[in-house]
Amino acid sequence: MSNIVAIVGRPNVGKSTLFNRLTESRKAIVDETSGVTRDRQYGHSDWNGKKFSIIDTGGYVVGGDDAFETEIRKQVQLAIEEADVILFLVDTREGLTPMDEDVAEMLRRCKKKVLLVANKVDTPTLTNDITEFYQLGLGDPYPIAGISGSGTGDLLDAVVEDFDSGEEESSDLPRITVVGRPNVGKSSFINTITGQERNIVTPIAGTTRDSIYTHYNMFGFDFNFVDTAGLRKKQKVSEDLEFYSVMRSIRAIENSDVCILMLDASQGIEQQDLNIFSLIQRNNKGVVIVVNKWDLIEKGTNTHKEFEAMIRERISPFEDVPIIFTSVINKQRIFKVLETAKQVYEARTRRISTSELNDTILPIVKEQNPPPSVKGKWIKIKYVTQLPTAYPQFVFFCNLPQYIRDPYRRFVENRMREMWDFHGVPISIYFRAK
Repeated sequence: MSNIVAIVGRPNVGKSTLFNRLTESRKAIVDETSGVTRDRQYGHSDWNGKKFSIIDTGGYVVGGDDAFETEIRKQVQLAIEEADVILFLVDTREGLTPMDEDVAEMLRRCKKKVLLVANKVDTPTLTNDITEFYQLGLGDPYPIAGISGSGTGDLLDAVVEDFDSGEEESSDLPRITVVGRPNVGKSSFINTITGQERNIVTPIAGTTRDSIYTHYNMFGFDFNFVDTAGLRKKQKVSEDLEFYSVMRSIRAIENSDVCILMLDASQGIEQQDLNIFSLIQRNNKGVVIVVNKWDLIEKGTNTHKEFEAMIRERISPFEDVPIIFTSVINKQRIFKVLETAKQVYEARTRRISTSELNDTILPIVKEQNPPPSVKGKWIKIKYVTQLPTAYPQFVFFCNLPQYIRDPYRRFVENRMREMWDFHGVPISIYFRAK
């Protein structure tokens, strides 16, 4: 299962520096989405073969001192609710502050694993200065220097100590999750689909939190719903801020194969929706966009085509996504959503034989539309194969891969999408030297 590590603390203690250190410099980063929301940072890392996601809660706070404290409290509360491990960062050079004590008081009451991290211990003499942080009552501080990486090895050992290095639940069933902003109709959709009958719920044990999967086997469908309780319960944190909804979505997205991104027709597609769409895309999950509450749109104001064109323009360049207009309350096109999600899953898991790939795509890239020459050099593509990964990735072997430009890469991707119907599925194409 996906484990989440959140970095919390007051401004300017080095949260983003530590985030960069734990993702980029480990060279294990799968994706770092800078600017998922308001310069929010979300990345993947691994240590000793144990993978986890890192969320940097820094840089979000704006306004005066009062706003600082209010926002930090919200961030810490959210980290307590959503993360598996919380890294509480303090600044050794500045020493203990009242705001640090405030945060520590909240963390002492929580049942999550909290590691106290004393940052900016750049010289051995500063090691003695971390003793004052013992009074926070959060155990031994881990002395580190985020900039140089000193001390981060011991910290990471402690972070991953209880993480499971095993693979995800072994199940051949598709894993589908419904994500989106609050109040767009996610709960109604799930209740309408699952609530009609009572013979469907067989929870499969998941992570240390709630059970993650609910088995759905009705009307010819057989898949696991990824538990979206974390997105549905408001609990104590106000969800009106972008960051909170996105953080809520991360675990559900990472544990799924296909995401149903639900929008509110009366509000259109907002920045927060785009942030969640970006997370889905960057995690290489299948996606179906569902425009709910279409019954509330007055006839004549907006047609399906206009609305769809507007959405595709906003989600560009990844526009090859199914868009379905529904009214959950009127039960309109609900099963069309499930059918489409199933098709997207099948496309995401499609394996194309090497012989079929070479017979079909090579004539296009070798003869009909070869890559344009660069500096008088001609690029010759010799061979293509699909990688054995969870989503479609293809390698084209050629003589001069460094001269392949993005427009040509997009051309090849679009042709492959047409030929093998990768509708709603992010695909990756690489050019390598033979």
